[in-house]
Amino acid sequence: MGTRKSQQKEHYMHNYIKLSLFVMVGLFQTIQAQDEDKKDIGTETVTVVKAYAPSISDAFKIKSVPTLNDSIVLQKKPISYSIFSVPVASTFTPAKGKASGIKKTPAPKLFNSSASIGLGNYNNALLDFYTSRALNRDERLDISLNHHSSRGDIPTSALDNLYYNSKLDANYSKYDRYLSWGANMGFQHQMYNWYGIPNGYYTEELVNGIDEKQNYFNVHAGAHIRLEDSFFKGANLLFRRFWDATNSGENRAVLKPVFEAPIGDELLTVKTEIDYLGGVFKNAPVSNDTKDPETKYAFLQLGVNPNIEIIKDDITLNLGANFVYGMDMENNGNNFYVYPKITGSYRLLDDLAIVYGGIEGGLNQNSFYGYVEENPYVSPTLEIQPTDQQYDGYIGMKGQLLSNLSYNIKGSYTAENRKPLFMLNPENTSRNDKKGYYYGNSFQVFYDDVRTLGIFGELNVDINRNFSIGINAEAFDYDTETGNPAWNLPSFTSSLFMDYQIGEQWYMGANLFFVGERDDVYSVATPGASPADFTMTPITLKSYFDANAHVGYRLNQQLSVFAKVNNIANENYMRWNNFKVQGLQVMAGATYKFDL
Repeated sequence: MGTRKSQQKEHYMHNYIKLSLFVMVGLFQTIQAQDEDKKDIGTETVTVVKAYAPSISDAFKIKSVPTLNDSIVLQKKPISYSIFSVPVASTFTPAKGKASGIKKTPAPKLFNSSASIGLGNYNNALLDFYTSRALNRDERLDISLNHHSSRGDIPTSALDNLYYNSKLDANYSKYDRYLSWGANMGFQHQMYNWYGIPNGYYTEELVNGIDEKQNYFNVHAGAHIRLEDSFFKGANLLFRRFWDATNSGENRAVLKPVFEAPIGDELLTVKTEIDYLGGVFKNAPVSNDTKDPETKYAFLQLGVNPNIEIIKDDITLNLGANFVYGMDMENNGNNFYVYPKITGSYRLLDDLAIVYGGIEGGLNQNSFYGYVEENPYVSPTLEIQPTDQQYDGYIGMKGQLLSNLSYNIKGSYTAENRKPLFMLNPENTSRNDKKGYYYGNSFQVFYDDVRTLGIFGELNVDINRNFSIGINAEAFDYDTETGNPAWNLPSFTSSLFMDYQIGEQWYMGANLFFVGERDDVYSVATPGASPADFTMTPITLKSYFDANAHVGYRLNQQLSVFAKVNNIANENYMRWNNFKVQGLQVMAGATYKFDL
């Protein structure tokens, strides 16, 4: 029994050992298989001893070819395909691409010279000549000649009203990289008549003995220089000799150097000016009983205007002042003046609204030449004084409402001492001057301290690149020191202009302007009395409206014809008291361009 149990026990131990070995080998192979999964399993050859032949029951088998019960069974016809390849020689050669060119409009030929001539009623004549020649690459000479005259009569005037204005100018300029300079000179002759005597006021015999012609002569010369990268930026020089048929005349010389210097991030500009004016009137004022004595005048101004411009984002500011030392050399008087010179602008809404303003002043040099340019019917017996413009303060807004619509509105207030006002000379038949300007048919200059409040508005419309139109209006309110009206200054003015290019050949334009009422006074001199005791009659000049138009046609690049119509309303209004203008004026002419 003990031996049997021992044998059974050994048998169980052998089985246990075998089972344990089998489990250990299994685990080892499992772990090795997992490691092999991470590697390439490679390839193995499998030999099939017996092919697998499954069977499917007919009950569940779908027939691949259905049974056809038709009486006619169509048989499929065999189709055979064959490809016949033939070699084809290619002669295609690719070409480089080329962009299609844009057809350009030929640029118009430019000519260096032009001449215009025109004739019209009232024996009106017009002549304009201009030429610009390039002497070298950096040198140019410009010459111009202008003439405008009229010999027509105004029926309501007792005297002839003919006039003409001729001007010849020449300008030489030379431009280099760092230096440019030039010189100019010119001559002008003007003839006007003191024709402001109405028909029937004087006897025919007296009228026939009046010499109403006045001739003005002007010779001027000047020069300028501009420098780059220099403390001295440039200068302008002018000399003018002006005289008339009564032996009155004046000389003027003006020199204006400019300097610049950096101050930190800003630039300091210093403008200086030396202005001399001297002249003589051979005859005394018309209010005197006799033409003696003569009147002399001489003024010298020395001015310095420092200015700093500051630009920050949308703000532009100019800070400066004007220091002037003025000398009355004829009367041994002098004075020192300080004026503001401050301007600025702010872009409130980009280009839609720009606010601007400033306050400026200066000592304005009045002259015989300047008065004649404004009113050619002044007498050669004037009193010349400079105007002390204490300040001109203004504020406004301008901008671009649309891409083709711009506007500008401004309000201003100006204070001026010794402001010149044109006033009719008194009638003084006791005079025996060589020229007939003492019959109440010429103007003097009256100086008054004037405060002026002004409002200005303007609109400009560019409908397209060929059509533009603009309108402006300005209203004034004057306050004088003497309590008199601001002689011959209107309280309201307005104007409208239009330019229209019709195709390539036709063009036209028009301008209309309106001037409000003005005040003047007619006086009669009393021998031995002062001007304050003369008999005076207030006069109000009516407002007037004037319309002008022109049209032209270009026959070719060189020749064009034109026609002008002035005073379309045919009104003989008075620009100055007793000086009526010509009625409807029509002129036709031609312009020719050429190379000289």
